[in-house]
Amino acid sequence: MSKKNSGFAADLTAGIDLTDEPAPQRRQGIAANVLTGRSNRLAELTSGAVVTRTHELVDPARCRMWAGHNREYALLNEERCADLIESMKSQGKQEIPAIVRRVHGDSDFDFEVICGARRHWSISWLRSHNYPDFKFLVDVREMGDEEAFRLADIENRAREDLTDLERAKDYLRALDLYYDGRQRTMAERLKVSESWLTRYLDLARLPEQLMLAFAAPQDLGVRNAIALKALLKPDDRRTRVLAEAGRLAQARAAGGQALSLLDTIKALGEAADPPKKSGSPKKSGKPETVASASGKPVLRIEGADRKGIRLTLISRGGASREEVEEALKAVLDQHWV
Repeated sequence: MSKKNSGFAADLTAGIDLTDEPAPQRRQGIAANVLTGRSNRLAELTSGAVVTRTHELVDPARCRMWAGHNREYALLNEERCADLIESMKSQGKQEIPAIVRRVHGDSDFDFEVICGARRHWSISWLRSHNYPDFKFLVDVREMGDEEAFRLADIENRAREDLTDLERAKDYLRALDLYYDGRQRTMAERLKVSESWLTRYLDLARLPEQLMLAFAAPQDLGVRNAIALKALLKPDDRRTRVLAEAGRLAQARAAGGQALSLLDTIKALGEAADPPKKSGSPKKSGKPETVASASGKPVLRIEGADRKGIRLTLISRGGASREEVEEALKAVLDQHWV
C-alpha cells in the first residue's frame, strides 16, 4: 500500500478502537503552523523582545520641525545639502528614514520631525525642482520631549554638518527645559563627561553682543569658546572687548572687509589687553608697544640703557602719519633730556 493510501486508511480508522495501541497522531497542517508562528510573534512583541518600526512615505509639507530640533532649519540651503541631494538623485529615493512623531490637534501637519531636518529640506527642494514624485521617508515613533532630545543628540553628535554652535545652543536650551539646570544630571543622561558638556555650554553662553563681531558666528567651535571666555574677565576687559565687537560689526555693516574668524578673535584679544600708550621704557624683558589713541600700534620700544632708547617704527600697523608723529612727540617729551 502506498504511503498516501496508508495515510488515508489511518484517517478512516482513527476513531475505531481496533487494538490497545494508541492511535497515531495526525501531522499538523500549514494553517496550524502559521497560527502558531503568529502567536509566538505576538508574544515576542508583548514581551518587548521585538520592536517594530512603522515606515511611511509622506508629503514633506505635512511635516513640521520639532521646536526642540537641534539644527537651525533656516540655515539650510542647497550648498549645505548638496551631497544629500545628489545621493537622493542617484538612488532615486531617500535611503535613511527621518524620525518623526505624530501630531495631534493640528490640521496643517500630521508629523513633526525629531531627526532629519536635512532630509526634509532636501526632499522638499527636489519636489520643487522637477522631482515631484519624491516622498519623505519617515520612521514614526511615540516618545516624550526629553527622549526625543536624547535621540536627536545621539544621531547628530557625529555629524560634521551640524555646527558646534547649533549643538551648544540645543544643550543650553535642554539644560533648563529637561534637567532643571542640573548639569551633572544632563551629562549622565547623555552619557558624556561633565567637562565635555561644559565646553559646549560655554560656547552657547557667549554674549550676543560679542557674537556680532563675527561675520559667520556659526563657524565658532568649542575651542574658540575657551579663548573668548577668557577675554571677558575681569569687567574692564569685558567692557573693552564688547566695545571692539560693536566696532567690528559697525565697520562690516558699513561695507568694510569682513575679518576671518581667527583675525576677529585676535582683534578682540588686542582690545582686551591694548598696548600701553606711554610709560618708561623697560630695561629688560619684552619690548613695549606704543599705540595711538585708537589702539593701533605705532612704535615699539626695544630697550633702553644709559646711551638712550631703541625704537622700531611700525609703519604698517594701520595708524596715520599724524598718529605716528603724536606718538613720537610723546616719547620725546617723556625721555628727552
